[in-house]
Amino acid sequence: MATVSLDRIDVRFPDGTVGLREISLDVRDGEFVALVGPSGSGKTTLLRAVAGFLRPAAGSIDIDGTVVAGAGGFIEPEHRGLGMVFQQHAVWPHWNVGRNVEYPLRMQRVPKARRAALTTAALERVGLGGYERRDPATLSGGQRQRVALARALVAEPRVLLLDEALSALDEPLRDRLRLELQALTRELDLTVIHVTHDRDEALALADRVVMLDGGRIVQVGAPEDLVERPASAAVARFLSDAALVEGCLDAEGFAAYNHPLRLPASAVAGARGAVTLAVLPEAIAIEPGDDAVVTSSLYGRDGSDVVLDWAGLSVRCRSRAHRPSVGDRMRVVVDRAIAYPAADVSAARPLAESVAA
Repeated sequence: MATVSLDRIDVRFPDGTVGLREISLDVRDGEFVALVGPSGSGKTTLLRAVAGFLRPAAGSIDIDGTVVAGAGGFIEPEHRGLGMVFQQHAVWPHWNVGRNVEYPLRMQRVPKARRAALTTAALERVGLGGYERRDPATLSGGQRQRVALARALVAEPRVLLLDEALSALDEPLRDRLRLELQALTRELDLTVIHVTHDRDEALALADRVVMLDGGRIVQVGAPEDLVERPASAAVARFLSDAALVEGCLDAEGFAAYNHPLRLPASAVAGARGAVTLAVLPEAIAIEPGDDAVVTSSLYGRDGSDVVLDWAGLSVRCRSRAHRPSVGDRMRVVVDRAIAYPAADVSAARPLAESVAA
């Protein structure tokens, strides 16, 4: 295990683009941290800086008490004691499974007998015991990703870095590997930094979630903190698909500027004055009526995922009582919301842009 500390990291690209701005983050020993955010937010850039593929323009990175980037110098990726798994598993097709997995040990000039023992142990950990002589071409996508994970673990890394490691897999395989990954990293007491576009995956796996936007960290906390107490309307929209409404909140309550939504002050937490109101899906109930029309209704195990057009505002909720049909007219009932200062203009970005990478 190891700690990872970033102190006021800036990353700039050759074209002048700023990838990260004053990023400070402490990843604790044995902690599983997920990085999420919209396209261009800096999550992959942060991971690559920790890995050593990018050199920060300012600030420092410390891994387990050793400065690997900063005023004290720069340690190359292969000497940082890290394991890394990418979205594309990159299993070399001209080598058998055992040769693929033992590659990091060869680079470290580990004796042959020791390499064989560590390779066998790594494959057994990921459920591929006895696969040493298998041709990668005979493996499924999930098995090849397990090979990549075994290769990342075989040299007993101080930190495991995952870059969309499960996103190329189909469900339910991805779901099963999530469970296995969580169990494995807990068993090995690994410190993990995981970049993912899958919000549910981040919330399910991580001890803490770090959301970035525009190269900055906008919130860090336990999954339930980001879901139940988002720091901004942007966080509420990105992580929870909150509906955002501009309006005014005073002692009497909230009134939307160009929408029929009205709420008593007791139902709204947060700022006062001109605000952006975030209404989370779980705060919305629907019943037959004339407020809104159903534009999407998808079956789910714990209720239907319903999207409605409510006077021009797209709202999302979960209906557990029944599954409405597209075109049905419904009454929308909002029982609570969170108000943010109207200056939080980043929150108005369309969700389709936010979830793109």
